[in-house]
Amino acid sequence: MIYMADTADLSALKELYDFFPLEGVTTNPTILKQSGMKLSQVVDEVAKIVGNGTLHIQMMSTKSDDIVREAKKYKSYFGLGDNFHAKIPVFPEGFKAMRILKDSGIRVTATAIFTQQQALVAAKAGADFVAPYVSRLDNISSHGIEVVRDIVKNMNDYKLNTKVLAASFKTVDQIHRVSMCGSHSATIGPDLLMQLIKHPMTDISVDQFLIDGADYYDIAY
Repeated sequence: MIYMADTADLSALKELYDFFPLEGVTTNPTILKQSGMKLSQVVDEVAKIVGNGTLHIQMMSTKSDDIVREAKKYKSYFGLGDNFHAKIPVFPEGFKAMRILKDSGIRVTATAIFTQQQALVAAKAGADFVAPYVSRLDNISSHGIEVVRDIVKNMNDYKLNTKVLAASFKTVDQIHRVSMCGSHSATIGPDLLMQLIKHPMTDISVDQFLIDGADYYDIAY
């Protein structure tokens, strides 16, 4: 499982990267708005934190030529090299741009996916990652986990070189279930990332270890 942080909160990212085995960061216009920072400010700072990890930046353009130009500009402007992924929604102009960008050597993350067919078409268009939205599907009485499962099955059955990047979570259980159905990766907000590793019994165990070992660990370090 590849864990990514879905945020532009710099303080939260610094804390997470101090201990959590993250491999990248995803952003989108809504996340940027929540941060209150401009793209040029956020990406520079996030890149310092991420290091050699991947950075997935969403394109704002709606025409394929503009999407391609925008992606190439961001890749060169921020100097991210192969760590840069152009996030592109799955609509006709987006699919066209994905093929062009893939042919030019720029990695692509297809986003705003709500169906198995959208993901499959994006994979065939050259997407490196496809990002189905789990909670948003659940919110419209669909089944986000089942959609992720179907997408994973397609990628495996057809031997496509595309990873499933599950996104849009509200609960730890959703993350557990997408990992169990074979999702290659997940992008998760800071609060849920912290909840993933927490359990009250773990806290109790650690406290008890400290009590039990206090008089018996006698080697200085």
